[in-house]
Amino acid sequence: MTHAIDTIEQLEALFGEAGEASLKKEVPWLHPSYQALIAASPFAVLATTGPGGLDASPRGDPPGFVAVQDEKTLLLPERRGNNRIDSLRNIVADPRVALLFLIPGVGETLRVNGRARITTEPGLMARFAMEGKLPQCVIEIRVESVFFQCARAIQRSKLWAPLPAESRREVPTPGAILSALTDAAFDGESYDRELPARQRSTLY
Repeated sequence: MTHAIDTIEQLEALFGEAGEASLKKEVPWLHPSYQALIAASPFAVLATTGPGGLDASPRGDPPGFVAVQDEKTLLLPERRGNNRIDSLRNIVADPRVALLFLIPGVGETLRVNGRARITTEPGLMARFAMEGKLPQCVIEIRVESVFFQCARAIQRSKLWAPLPAESRREVPTPGAILSALTDAAFDGESYDRELPARQRSTLY
């Protein structure tokens, strides 16, 4: 006997009907309430898909860094990074994207699905300048569906709960990871030592 769930009918039997509120909250445009959540968010996860598969990567800036152009359009500045450009490669191949917005201290998150294109239009680039530096490009997202996610995941994870004063980092540092992945061929200690200054100098 298999316990795998591999049909929609099995899923629906397992979970039951969706609640009325969970259906009413989804709209194909940026309602003013949803615009307010976007304006308050300093962090989002951008999901894309392409020939190599799926990708989800973080984006962050001061609150409101994703701009509402109109009720159907969002603008996301693409800052400098490590030049892997996984998300951008995917958008060129497949315009479908999703955004998950988080707001510190708020349990609800906001989900946006749509289709994106990449632009270097000078006016848009100038609009998103930070510390006198332009973004690398701007991602223009045509919104197809928007809805908020209830707070249960944030509540279960205690994501916004204050950390104990005695808490300390208990995960490997970036340098330690690189060293481990390369059998110590990568100088992880130097990488960790130089990383804070490098990040500060290349933030924008």
